[in-house]
Amino acid sequence: VADTHYFRILEYTADGTLLPERTLGGTNGTAPGEFGLVTDVAVDSTGCRYVSEYGEFDRIQKFAPDGSFVIEWGGHGKEPGKFLRPQSLAIDEQDRVWVADACNHRVQLFDLSSGKVELVHSWGMEGTAPGELRYPYGLILVDDAVVLAEYGNHRVQQLTRDGEPIAIWGRAGRGSGELDQPWSVARDSRGRYFVLDSYNHRIQRFRFGREG
Repeated sequence: VADTHYFRILEYTADGTLLPERTLGGTNGTAPGEFGLVTDVAVDSTGCRYVSEYGEFDRIQKFAPDGSFVIEWGGHGKEPGKFLRPQSLAIDEQDRVWVADACNHRVQLFDLSSGKVELVHSWGMEGTAPGELRYPYGLILVDDAVVLAEYGNHRVQQLTRDGEPIAIWGRAGRGSGELDQPWSVARDSRGRYFVLDSYNHRIQRFRFGREG
């Protein structure tokens, strides 16, 4: 759990028991292992954890399975590799790190397999048309696609991993299937999508075709 305003990452068992020895951070600052306003945490296949933070910091830090600091990257800016509120993280099959760079209205992909941080690609531009983005807050990887909850466009968009639009659902409003500043999206093992419809103070579940 990204415990945003306490500058830390908390870890729990499946039944909700806190594991204090697995806590990361807790101190506000810019030194390795210190955090600003944390937004997300993702875990790769080796157990390394990646933590994103925004505000003065706008960076990502990587930690080894034992919690020791490994590397950090980013910084406040619009240039490739920089961030303006890295809001959501996902790890793909190659342990590459996908970042919803929310206030830059884009997605960035990084490869750390060489021990250094390499930007693989970056796509997205501000707008309302298919393939364009406005404040992508939630990001998940589904099969060969990227699914984004767009806080600014009041919708969820599915795109290829190269950023080509596939499908869009949701629109601004308070009715069923309508959204008001969706913050996050998740998909369960049955293929059902759950959207955190933040300003409507609810969670909505979506289904497609025969998915349940």
